[in-house]
Amino acid sequence: MENVTLRLRAYSLPPDEKRIDVLDGIRALMILLVGWFHIWQQGWLSPTLPWVGSLDFLLRSGYMWVDGMLLLSGFLLYLPYTAGGKAPSVLAFYKRRLIRILPSYLLCILPIFVICVFQGKYPDASFAVKDILTHLTFTQTLFRDTYFSSPSNGALWTVAVEMQFYLIFPFLARAFRKKPAVTFLCMALAAFGFRYYAFRLDDPSMFFNQMPAFLDVYACGFAAANVYAALRRRLGSKKWDRAIRLLFTVLFVVCVCQLIQICRGQAYDPVYGSTQHGQLARRFPLAAALGCALVCAACSLPSLRFALGNPLMRFLASVSFQFYIWHQLIAVQLKAWHFPPSASDTPWMGEYGWQVRYTLVCFAAALIWAALITYLFERPIARALRRKTKAEQ
Repeated sequence: MENVTLRLRAYSLPPDEKRIDVLDGIRALMILLVGWFHIWQQGWLSPTLPWVGSLDFLLRSGYMWVDGMLLLSGFLLYLPYTAGGKAPSVLAFYKRRLIRILPSYLLCILPIFVICVFQGKYPDASFAVKDILTHLTFTQTLFRDTYFSSPSNGALWTVAVEMQFYLIFPFLARAFRKKPAVTFLCMALAAFGFRYYAFRLDDPSMFFNQMPAFLDVYACGFAAANVYAALRRRLGSKKWDRAIRLLFTVLFVVCVCQLIQICRGQAYDPVYGSTQHGQLARRFPLAAALGCALVCAACSLPSLRFALGNPLMRFLASVSFQFYIWHQLIAVQLKAWHFPPSASDTPWMGEYGWQVRYTLVCFAAALIWAALITYLFERPIARALRRKTKAEQ
């Protein structure tokens, strides 16, 4: 009990300038929800909880939290630019991003490509070559066949969008630092225009998840980082007043309620012609509510910050990248292997016991694999590459 009290006291101080504790929990929850959506697509388990009710709406709209992951990326990428001083160099930024992403990405994509080739999953050699080349250059989202028909890891489209955004981020960040309102407006207008074009199409599937369609989401992340940095400077490094933290906690709850309403609307959409049209229309409201939630959570009561920033959440956040790029493959493969065993050939059609076991096994297997890859591959490789980069400077 004493340890918990000491931890809560630590959370009564402003977050560390370099690490905002609550973001661990928010990142973990968003990626787990995206993972649950993909696992749900295989096992079709929609649980109901006491006092909460059915979580079906949360699963049906689980893909929307990819937007949240991109917004959080924008927040964290831009946060160093809010401190003043000289902006990080473009080359150094690119090197850090490649060290962070590329080794794990190659470990995921290359073995799967070889397996798909040997299993005859490509209709011809030309498509196989195009598929691997576009994945290696992070351009698979730009071609309909590699985007929709690739037999490799479909979840990697998000990594491609991120890498495409990294190319322009240093220049957007510098512009946002000098003229935040103008740059925000330009990014938002570019995204609105791109999504308006996609929205008018009968089938917007090729456009609604392209990188330009997320520019306002990233802009909301930039703006949230600016607001957080300003609040932190204004409130100082001393213990924050309880009334201020209570106000931000209440505002966080309001933001969460708004996010739940957006998810319900997306899950049971009576307005728009398709889920993709609905997502195009709800993308900015989702980003705005989530950006506010990030700032409010960082300034909230110690109990909420502990709930989102405790060691378990920190661990889940640390393995979240590996969980994200592997979980869908693991879920599909477990289902193909008929594991766990079932009483029928189609247990996902209503064999409740199997659905529960399958969902739990998928999460457990994906988290264990993610932890192994994170601590035995990703981090050692990153440390070695950083040492090599420093030695060459």
